[in-house]
Amino acid sequence: MSGATLQPLAQWLLLDGPDAPQALRTLRAGFTAVPHWRLFDGTEFQPLSEHGPVLVDLRESPALTALCLRDPNTWRGLLLISEVAAQPLLQHLQRMLTVSFGLNHRALLSYYNRQTASYFFDACDAVELSRWLGPIRQLRWFGGTWADRAIGSQGWQQLCNPRLAVEPLGIEQSLTRRQRERLQTCLLEQHIWRWCQALETDYAAIRAHAQQGLALGFSDRAILDGWLWLRLLHPRAVLVPPPPGLTQQERLDHVRRQWGAMG
Repeated sequence: MSGATLQPLAQWLLLDGPDAPQALRTLRAGFTAVPHWRLFDGTEFQPLSEHGPVLVDLRESPALTALCLRDPNTWRGLLLISEVAAQPLLQHLQRMLTVSFGLNHRALLSYYNRQTASYFFDACDAVELSRWLGPIRQLRWFGGTWADRAIGSQGWQQLCNPRLAVEPLGIEQSLTRRQRERLQTCLLEQHIWRWCQALETDYAAIRAHAQQGLALGFSDRAILDGWLWLRLLHPRAVLVPPPPGLTQQERLDHVRRQWGAMG
C-alpha cells in the first residue's frame, strides 16, 4: 500500500454505510439518479442490508466522484477502478463477504471498512491480491490502521491488482494465517482506540498496557478489560508474574490482591 496520486479517477465507490451516515443521506437526497446497489441484498446478510455497504456507480457522475476525493472523511469506503459491468463486480464483492477459518468457523469480512482494509489487504501477497481483487484493477481509500487514526496520520492508500494467473476467489474463501493475525490485530487496536476515546488518554500508553496484559495470558476480552482498569489504577506498580497453573481470572485476581496489598 502507498500514499499515491489520485489518477485515474475512480469508477465505483463501495460506501461503508454504517461508518458514513451523512454520505448516505447526501446520496439519497442529492444524487437520486446515480445507480447504486446494497451489497448485502441477495446474500445471507440481507436482513442487515439497510445498515450495510452500498456500491455506487461513479462512471457518469464526475461531481460525485470529485466530492468523494475532496471529502473522504464523509464519503468513507473504498474507491474502485474496474471495467466490468455492475453485476459481475457486485457478485465478486459479495463473494468477498463470507470467509472461513479453521474447520467450522465462518465470518463476515468487513473489508469495505477503511480500517479493516488497511489490515487485511496488507496481509495479502501478490497471488492473494490477484485472487481477492479479481476484476478490480485498482483499490484506494483514505485511512490507515486504528493506530494511525489515533495519532492523526491517516492518508490515501492504494493497491494495484498484480493480475497474476490464479484460481478465482472461492466460496467462503479460507483465510491465511497472516490474514487471521492481521484481523486479530485490527480488533485489538480498535478496542484500544475505543478505550482511548472513552478515557481521552494516550493511545501508546493503553496499547503498552494491553500488550503487557496479553503477555500475561489475558486473551479473553473481559479479562483484558479488567487488567486495563487495574493497570490504570496502579500505573507505577511493579508486576510480579502470577504463579503458573492459574486460570485467566485467577491470574488477574492474583495481581489485584498483590497491588491492593501495596495500599
